[in-house]
Amino acid sequence: MNTPFANSSRDYARIAEAIAYLHAHQRDQPDLAALARHLRLSEAHLQRLFTRWAGISPKRFLQSLTLADARARLAATRDVLSLSLDSGLSSPGRLHDLFVTLDAMSPGEAKSGGLGLTIHYGVHPTPFGAALIARSARGVCRLHFMQAGEDAAAMLRIDWPRATLRNDPATTAPVIAAMFRNAQPDAPLTLWLKGSNFQFQVWRALLAIPPGGLTTYRTLAERIGQPDAARAVGNAIAANPVACLIPCHRVIRANGTSGGYRWSAVRKAAIQAWESGGEG
Repeated sequence: MNTPFANSSRDYARIAEAIAYLHAHQRDQPDLAALARHLRLSEAHLQRLFTRWAGISPKRFLQSLTLADARARLAATRDVLSLSLDSGLSSPGRLHDLFVTLDAMSPGEAKSGGLGLTIHYGVHPTPFGAALIARSARGVCRLHFMQAGEDAAAMLRIDWPRATLRNDPATTAPVIAAMFRNAQPDAPLTLWLKGSNFQFQVWRALLAIPPGGLTTYRTLAERIGQPDAARAVGNAIAANPVACLIPCHRVIRANGTSGGYRWSAVRKAAIQAWESGGEG
């Protein structure tokens, strides 16, 4: 099926190579000509391709990878989060609760392995490659960027060995539309997840970070009232089962460098820059 998502997903394979090159050479600040030579493309073609995918030029994208840009965005995000607290929006997720709500499974539900549960899933093209979406009647329970050779059903079976799995992209497609095409859903997107109380604290705090914003592991730890728990916060972020909807890609190190990301550092940089370009 030839859709804008499919086109963006195909573009991402080439753009990911460009991002990896820019990441590796950001101190040298390579220009468009150097990047085009590396990708074996004409400068005009690269400019069109990159701008169509990212909404910003390769030059602006490179700027978004610099420490100066990261630090400026950290400072701006701190101001936004402070303003939300001053305005009484102290509940994590309040800034985004018209779009995403976060519900926890009960211990019994988490332990049942999905007994009696039907999970609908689909693999969809996105601007950042193919993504697996899984949802039950209770809400979205997985968003995972697929790697070559991964099997969607086998992956879901790890967490839901006793559930009924249905390959049903029509049911999961509206999630992608809401995320990447600003299609307004009929109701808030509910995430139905299993995790510890601490993990849910961290995930809810992540929902308060605005699109295009950045924060640090330590700031996030302070925000949940546990300033000495930055490492534990990092572990909770790494355990996030729902890419993008819980925006763990918006957390970086205090020195302005990217930090890890379970779906690859290149994809993390891509999502951050895509959001900073206004597509977020």
